[in-house]
Order: sequence, then C-alpha cells, then structure tokens
Amino acid sequence: MATACGPINFSNTTPAKGPLAQADALFARGQYAAAAPLYRQQVWRRQQVSPRLLLRMAYTQHQLGHYPAELLYLNLAQARQPRLGTWRQLVALAQRQRLVGYPSTWQQELRVQAQRYYYPGLQALLTGAVGAGIVLLLRRQRAKPGAWLGYGAYLLAAGAYLVLLRPGPVGVVSQAGAALMAGPSAGATWLSTAAPGDRLPVLGRTDIWLRVRWQERTAYLRATDALVVE
Repeated sequence: MATACGPINFSNTTPAKGPLAQADALFARGQYAAAAPLYRQQVWRRQQVSPRLLLRMAYTQHQLGHYPAELLYLNLAQARQPRLGTWRQLVALAQRQRLVGYPSTWQQELRVQAQRYYYPGLQALLTGAVGAGIVLLLRRQRAKPGAWLGYGAYLLAAGAYLVLLRPGPVGVVSQAGAALMAGPSAGATWLSTAAPGDRLPVLGRTDIWLRVRWQERTAYLRATDALVVE
C-alpha cells in the first residue's frame, strides 16, 4: 500500500491507450493480478486519474483480498467524486475490518450528498451574492432596510455553507502499528495504535507529524504512516 507520495492530479484522463488499455483488457477478462500493476503505475507514476480508474483499482484489490489498498482507492475515488454508493462500500468494508473513521449515520450520508454538489452549489451562492449586491447598490436609494438585512442573512448562509460543508483532508493509515501520540514527538505519551485503513481527519501538520482528530481529541501520527486524501 502506498505511503508518501506527491500530490495526485485528479483531472480527467484521456481515452485509454497503451498500458491503461492493456490493463482494461486484463480487467475485463478477470485477470486482476496482471491488471493491478498497470493500474498502479497509472495512478502513482503518471498521477492523472479518474474516479472510474480508482474504482477499478479498488475492485481489483478487492478481488485480490487486499483490503487496505481497496480502502485507499475507494477513499481516493470518494474524494474525487463523492458518491453515496462509494461511501456505503467504504462503511461496509470498514465495519468488517473494525476500522474507525467511517460513520454510518444519516447525518454523514446527508453530508456526502451535499459534498457531491458542494462546488456547483458554492458557485451558485457566490453568483447570487454578487448579483444581489449589484442590484442593491444600484437601488440603494430606494432599497428598504429589510432588503439589506435579507442580503446579510444570505451572506451568512453562504459563509456557513462554505465552512461547514467544505471537504476536509483525511489521513488514511497505510502502515500496520502506526502510533498515535499525544504530541509531535516520539517521546510523547502513546495514546493508541491505528490500523491500516483507519480514516482520521487531518487538522494540520507539525514537522514530520500529522495532527489528526482521534476519539474527539487531538493526536499526532507520523506523516509516513498515512496517505493524506484531499
């Protein structure tokens, strides 16, 4: 399972050709062990992937019985294109492996649905704010106080949408025995050990340590022990 690597470019891939076309052909024939290295090369070396490619890689890892890698690629696909179906796959797999960070509540499913349309919704809200602001300025002499109050409430709602629903980075643990520490130091108090596939919200970074949220408190995890998905 991959650990430290550069940022992934999630732009849409061009029509399959070369190794990718060969991998798709192997995948179609059910030769998953042969297709996996070709897909992996496309993801980590060329670093241009689509949700379809990531989901195929996840399915390939599922067929090979590599659940940590399957979780990783499902998380990458979910970050690229939030889907309720993908999230439910993640939850089911995490529950079988007794992993943390994959809530199955209706609130989380509602959040996933909202994140699917986050950027188009944000664009619509900002466009509406600009348009309404221009109209109010042009009619400022005739605008009633209630109109300005309504505009202020609209801006507050847009700000809440931006802050509360914005997708945040998460760290998917990639190493067995990854230690969660109380501080950014090997000499800090040991809190727990994370399992491969655990999903922890990333709050920031201190040197070689990721600051993560674990059981409603702040913990620190070595950056080499997780892959940050944004």
